[in-house]
Amino acid sequence: MTDKTGKTWMAIGETDDPNAIIETFEAAADITKGDPVHLSADDKVSPAAAAQECIGIATKTVSSGDPCPVLIRGRVKVKAGGAIARGGAVYGADSSKRVLELSDQAVDEGGSASYTIYYNRKLGTALETTTAADDLLFILVGK
Repeated sequence: MTDKTGKTWMAIGETDDPNAIIETFEAAADITKGDPVHLSADDKVSPAAAAQECIGIATKTVSSGDPCPVLIRGRVKVKAGGAIARGGAVYGADSSKRVLELSDQAVDEGGSASYTIYYNRKLGTALETTTAADDLLFILVGK
C-alpha cells in the first residue's frame, strides 16, 4: 500500500477540504469510515461492495440504524481497488469496498449494436495516479 496523497497522517474517509459538503443519512447496515456508500432505501445508505451508484464516502464508522455522515461533494481520501489514472473517473466499489477506475464505453452510433451508458455510476475524479490495489489517493467527489 502506497499513500499517493502526501498526507500520510490522514486516514481514509477524511477530508481537508474546507468546502466539502457532508450530508447525514441513516445507516441501513454497518458502515466503516472511508466506505463508498449508496442509497439502499429512501434516505438510507449502505456500503457498496459491488459496482453501484454511490453517492459519496462515509466519514465516520457507524452501526446500522445510526446517523451516517457522508461526504457528497469535495476532496476525500480513499483506497484504490487497482490502477487508476490521475484525472480519471472513479466509481464504487469492488468487493473490498475500494474505488475503481470507470472506463469509457465505446459507442457505435452507426450500427445496430446496443449498449448501456452508466450516467450515474461516476462517483468522482481521481486526483492522483495509483498503481496497485490498496494504494491511497484523494478523489474529488462530485456527481
